[in-house]
Amino acid sequence: MPSTTSVEAPQEPDVSLSHGLKQRHLSMIALGGVIGAGLFVGSGAGIAAAGPSIVVAYVLSGLLVMLVMRMLGEMSAAYPSSGSFSAHAERAIGPWAGFTAGWSFWILLCTAVGLEGIGAAKIVTGWLPGTPEWAWVALFMVVFCATNLAAVKNFGEFEFWFAALKVGAIGLFLVLGVLAVAGVLPGTDSPGASNLSDFLPNGSEGLVIGILASVFAYGGLETVTIAAAESEDPVRGVASAVRTAMWRIALFYIGSMAVIVTLVPWDSAAVVEKGPYVAALDSLGIPGAGQLMNVVVLVALLSAMNANIYGSSRIAYSLVARGQGPKALGRVSGGVPRVAVLASSVFGFACVVLSYWRPDDVFSWLLNMIGGVILVVWGFIAVSQLRLRGRLERGAPELLTVRMWAFPVLTWVAVAGMAAIFVLMAREADTRVQLYFTGGMTLFLAAVGYARQRGRASAS
Repeated sequence: MPSTTSVEAPQEPDVSLSHGLKQRHLSMIALGGVIGAGLFVGSGAGIAAAGPSIVVAYVLSGLLVMLVMRMLGEMSAAYPSSGSFSAHAERAIGPWAGFTAGWSFWILLCTAVGLEGIGAAKIVTGWLPGTPEWAWVALFMVVFCATNLAAVKNFGEFEFWFAALKVGAIGLFLVLGVLAVAGVLPGTDSPGASNLSDFLPNGSEGLVIGILASVFAYGGLETVTIAAAESEDPVRGVASAVRTAMWRIALFYIGSMAVIVTLVPWDSAAVVEKGPYVAALDSLGIPGAGQLMNVVVLVALLSAMNANIYGSSRIAYSLVARGQGPKALGRVSGGVPRVAVLASSVFGFACVVLSYWRPDDVFSWLLNMIGGVILVVWGFIAVSQLRLRGRLERGAPELLTVRMWAFPVLTWVAVAGMAAIFVLMAREADTRVQLYFTGGMTLFLAAVGYARQRGRASAS
C-alpha cells in the first residue's frame, strides 16, 4: 500500500503506459479543454435565468476554477500520474479517498460520454431527419472507442485538430462579436448597452442559478493533468497548461458571455432553443453563420466524447494499478489500457440505452447521482493540496515547480467557495435532488473504500 505520509512513495506504475503525447498535443488539449460542450450547450439555461448577470456568474465560478486548477497543477507537476487527483488524494488522505474520488469521477465521465453522444446525434438527425439517433450514437462510440484502443498519439491527434477548430471558431466569434458591439461590422447596427439595462432580471435567485450552471460548464479541465502522464515532458506540460489557465478562462468563457448578452436580449427564446452562440450569430445576419456554429457545437460534443473515453480509461487504469479495482481493467497492451477503454465505452453506451428505455426513473436517477460529482472532486483536490504542500516543502521542495498562489489563504478561499456552492445547491429544488443523490453515492463509495482499506491493513 502506498504510504500516506511520505512524499517519495510512488503512487502507481505508469511505466506500462506509452508516452506518445507530444507537447503540441498537450498544449492544444489544455487550450481546447476549456472550450467544452458545457460552454456551447449548457450556457443558454444560465443566460435565461441570470440575464446579463451571467457574466458575473462566470467571473465568480471562473475564479474558483482557476484556484482549483492551480492546486491540481501544483500536485500534478510534482507527481505526474494518469490517476491525477485520485492518486493525489490517496497519497495525501488515504486509499479510501483515492478510491472515492477516482470511481465517482469514472462514473461521471462514462455517463457524460453517453450524454454527449445523444447531443451530437440530435444535431446530426436535425440535418438528416428520419435517421435513428441511437445509430448515430453507436457510430460515434465505435469511432472513438477504436481511436482510444489504438496508440495514445491517435487520441492526441484527434484532440489536437478538434481543439484547433474550436479555438479558431470561438476566436472568430469573439472578433465578429466585438466588431458588432463596436458598430463597425458592415451591415449591422450596434445594440449599445440596450440589452444590458435589466442586469438582474430575476434577482439574486437568477444569479444563483447562473452560478450553478457556470460551475458545471467548466467540467473537463482536469483531462490535461491526466494526459500529462503520457506526454514527453509531464512536468513542463502541466506547468504550461496551469499557468495559462487564467487568460484562457477570461477570454473564452467570460469574454464570449459578455459578447452574447450584449448582442442578444437575454429573454430571447432563441438563446435556449438554438443555443446562445447560434442566436448571437443569427442576430448579426451573417448567412449560414448559425449553421456553421452548429458544426462547431457538434465538434465540441465529439471532442468531449473522445476526451472522456480517454480520461475514464486512464482513471480506471490508475485505480487498478494502485489495487483499487478489478485487475482486468488494468491490462495494458501496446501502451494502452484497452480493457478499461472498452469498459468505459460500454458503460457510456449503456447510459444511452437507459435514456431511451428508462428515461424517467433509472436514467433520471443516474443523472442526479453525477450532478455534484465535480464539486466532490474539487473538494478532494483542495484537501489533498493542503496536506501535500507541507510535506513537499519539508521533504522535497525541488518538486514544487508550480506553486499555489498565497498558500494557504487562497486554498481556504477555494474551500469556502465550494462550501458556498453546496449551500446554493441545497437552496434550489432541482439541484437539491442532485446534491442528495451525489452525496449518497459519495458516502457509499467512501464506505466501500474505507472497508477495503481496513481489510487490506488487517491482512498485512
